[in-house]
Amino acid sequence: MKGRHLLRLTDLSAADIYRILDKAVELKRQRVGSLLMGKKLALLFQKPSLRTRVSFDVAMTELGGHAIYLSPAEVGLGQRESAADVARVLSRYVDCITARTFRQQDVDELAAYASVPVINALSDEEHPCQVLADLLTIFEKKGKLKGLALAYIGDANNVATSLMFGAALTGMGFRIASPAGYGPAAHCLGKARQLAGQSGADILVTDDIRQVVRDADVLYTDVWTSMGQEEETARRREAFAGYQVNREMVALAKKEALVLHDLPAHKGEEITDDIFEQFQSAIFDQAENRLHAQKAVLALLMGG
Repeated sequence: MKGRHLLRLTDLSAADIYRILDKAVELKRQRVGSLLMGKKLALLFQKPSLRTRVSFDVAMTELGGHAIYLSPAEVGLGQRESAADVARVLSRYVDCITARTFRQQDVDELAAYASVPVINALSDEEHPCQVLADLLTIFEKKGKLKGLALAYIGDANNVATSLMFGAALTGMGFRIASPAGYGPAAHCLGKARQLAGQSGADILVTDDIRQVVRDADVLYTDVWTSMGQEEETARRREAFAGYQVNREMVALAKKEALVLHDLPAHKGEEITDDIFEQFQSAIFDQAENRLHAQKAVLALLMGG
């Protein structure tokens, strides 16, 4: 995997995903090392972040390398300077670029012009790093991925899209319940079903939350309004009313079902406070696993 980009979850094969998970488990046991001694990572951010920034920064420190944070004001990606030029400049300074952008096309342009690996740390289309942490968490809690049923409740956003691809690649059933107009994009669903046909996974898309959560192994939700969609808040609250992970929904899932949330959570909207607190241990394990999954990605892309 050395030298490759990670722009979308589908840049990875099932074998790649399991290699990342195995490496993450290894690095989680051995927190500090020198795998990336002397290596430098640029953190190129258009959006603010808690987990993404801190986890990548700490990951490089624990691997023996160094991270450099570049704020929107410092770079002005696509405004003050084109993504192509930023990529060519940073490639002369650092060994890898992690980009958190509003548009997928900016990440793609960075990768097209960079001579070092580019990692998508979130775009409008996908969030592969989050989903690798999710898969690691599910694997740790359940001991497997293939054959499980994952129920996603809410907007088919960037996280849901990458999660759908991750499930399809690894043979995990994926069910999503969204209001009309908020389901997966047709081209993403088509790609996921193609991958699912190869892995044996099932994919269900519906507006019926009960159908999705019934007998599920994992329940997953996310905010109804993502960053950059603030003007849609009132409309989305109305559309998503009822698409909530609460005690009634959890009771329909398997007795040992897991509830996950990628954070930040808007308690009282997509998840009730009592369910969040009941499953807070797994949710914060999931947050911690951003560090370990990303350490594995960095180690494999930069160190071999």
